[in-house]
Amino acid sequence: MKISTRFSDAIHLLAFIHIYKGKIPLTSENIASSIEASPVMVRKLMGELRKAGLIETKHGTPDPKLAKPTDKISLLDVYLAVERNKPLFEIDHKTNPQCIVGGNIQETLSEYYNQAEIAAKAKLNDTRLSDVIDTILVKQKEKEYLQKQQNYE
Repeated sequence: MKISTRFSDAIHLLAFIHIYKGKIPLTSENIASSIEASPVMVRKLMGELRKAGLIETKHGTPDPKLAKPTDKISLLDVYLAVERNKPLFEIDHKTNPQCIVGGNIQETLSEYYNQAEIAAKAKLNDTRLSDVIDTILVKQKEKEYLQKQQNYE
């Protein structure tokens, strides 16, 4: 089973728009080259983010904008925009009900998965797009510093 990367791709897309705004054309091709995805997939994600009120776009122009300041966009906002109410964890519903484990695993895991999902969504709600962008910029500055140091050696 393939795990979806739509959520991380959507965060990537939003961070890209913020960081590169005014520096390069924000075409779906340029964004897609950073995500290493197709421009069609980027446009679909942008449509979902636009419907959720997270970005603003004008048809035919490579100029998407964040609809809110980065500190007003939570990662939960992004998750809900692209994954909607998709559960974070899936339970295998095809188990042997005659087995002690198979007959009880679904109900048991449902309780634990629900608790974990609530905790994860609370953390996503507390984490802002600005936090992610700040971390990206710090990591890039560290990389550039190390690269300069290696060039001097």
